Parts: sequence; C-alpha cells; structure tokens
Amino acid sequence: MPEDICRGRKPVLDLLAKSPSRCAKLIIADNVRPPFLDELLDLARSQNVTWQIAKPEALDKLSGGEKHQGVICRLTQAKTLDLDAFIRTLEGKSSALVVVLDHIEDPHNLGAIIRSAEAGGADGVISAKRRSALPGDTVIKTSAGASLRMPLVQVANITRTLECLKAANFWTVGLDAEAEASLWSDNLPDRCALVVGAEGFGLSRLVGETCDILLKIPIKQEGVSSLNASVAAALGIFEWARSHSV
Repeated sequence: MPEDICRGRKPVLDLLAKSPSRCAKLIIADNVRPPFLDELLDLARSQNVTWQIAKPEALDKLSGGEKHQGVICRLTQAKTLDLDAFIRTLEGKSSALVVVLDHIEDPHNLGAIIRSAEAGGADGVISAKRRSALPGDTVIKTSAGASLRMPLVQVANITRTLECLKAANFWTVGLDAEAEASLWSDNLPDRCALVVGAEGFGLSRLVGETCDILLKIPIKQEGVSSLNASVAAALGIFEWARSHSV
C-alpha cells in the first residue's frame, strides 16, 4: 500500500483542517455526495488546497485496493523538526517527556506510539531517519491523526541524540526486558527521555549503554518474554503521566 497518501473520510478531514500543508492534492470520487462533499470542498477552498473529481476506479488504484471511502489526499513530504530547535522549545520546563524510538520499523507501531504519546502528554517523538517507519498513511490512520499534531523529530544517530538530551537536563530511561529494576519501582524523572527499542530486538547495544537507567516492565505470566513495542511504550508513557499528574 502506498504511504504517500491519506485516505478515508475522517483522516482526510483532519488533514485538511489541521495540516493542510501536508495535502498536495485532494482527490474525490465522483460518487461522493453532500453533505460530505460540501464539507470537503469548503475545507479545500478555505485552505487553498488543490482538488479534483475522479472516477472511483482511479482512487482504487491510488490506494492499492485499500478502502478509501471516496476520498484521498496526496501527501507532501512530512516536515520534521530539527533536534536542536525542538530541544530549545523545552527549555525552562521543569517537567517534560520525550519518546525516543530506536528504529521502530512497523508503521502501525509508530502510529500507535504517537497516539499514546499525545494522549499521555508527551512533548514530542524522536525517531531515526534510517531503518524506521515513515509518517505516511498507515501512521496517520493508526495514530488517529495524532501524527499530524505531535512534534516529530528525525535524527541521524539515536546514541548522539541521547547525549544531546542529557546535556539538556533530560534523564534517559530505556525500556529493557532484561533490566534488573522495574518500571514500577520509582517515579520516572521529571525531564524524561523514554527510549523504546525495535520490534523483536529491543534496544541496540550502544543505545542501551548510553541510557542513564534501564527499566523492565514486570511480566507476571511465565512464557511471555516481552511486549509489543507500542504496548511497552504506552505503559512507559502513562507511568510517567501518572507520576506527574498530566
């Protein structure tokens, strides 16, 4: 399925309303009727978004056969923030949470993590430029539009990024199934960079060694070795939120 599109009624409406600059062109099937058609066209005109009417078969082809509900947006390249500029936005905040992803490659996981990050009050999500999922159609849908609102930062090197965060008075906390200390053993730091490892592999060696603290999520049932990356991230995010009353 192509990732340079946004499809479906609610995702497209969110895109037009909140991030119209991401919409290169709005494509509407000729069988879409009012009042939804009127809502689409009103938004497109008010946001100066180019639009066209096309046969449903054209949208089927664009979506790779996936459901589109009669509307697709062609996406411009996602604009991510510069790390230094992002860190400057957090200066002076006594309490802040940044979620750092060590090469999360599944866009469903990335979308779910971004959605949890927004819901849990995180200030942004940092991911690697290479060997990581991109914020396209699947991420937009899985995140329920949160990827259009949450500050996203892409970096060349996760280890160096953690050092930059440390220099900005963040404690770097890695989730590691082999850690001795538990996520529940103490409150997470006020300024916390929560580091989540890749699917199936966890934290890379250098990233794990760079973290100030490694914590495990206690698993009660024998035979369950680890949790899905997005589930682990959500638990860490909301543990921080719980202890900081976000």
